[in-house]
Amino acid sequence: MRFEFLEHTADIKFKAYGKTLNEVYESCALAFSESVTRGNKIKSKKKKKIEVLGNDKEALLYSFIEELIYLLDADDFVVAKAKVSVKGKKLTAEISGDDSKNYKELDHIKAATYAEMYVKKTSSGWEAQMVLDV
Repeated sequence: MRFEFLEHTADIKFKAYGKTLNEVYESCALAFSESVTRGNKIKSKKKKKIEVLGNDKEALLYSFIEELIYLLDADDFVVAKAKVSVKGKKLTAEISGDDSKNYKELDHIKAATYAEMYVKKTSSGWEAQMVLDV
């Protein structure tokens, strides 16, 4: 299981998993994509490279998801999956996806939030939790 959605009164809350730190961020991208598409499959027709900075793992996650929101809002690009590399305070990713205009009824995510957010190492790998403002 790469991620799961959790109960939240007004927004979207998810928990993501990965064997490595990079994988947990990749799982967060998948959870974001499923949140936007309501579970519909996005084709990987286009690729983009992105880079974000953050002072800690949570700030990197926040910046990463905000960049995915920006790409959806400004470039009409909806992510399908990501290949992530985290080195220190920098996250680089090659993301694949498609033009959002090719899909009907995508949900709008207003913003990433720090509410209930964490990124931590566990006995079985890595885990992250985040709430998306809808």
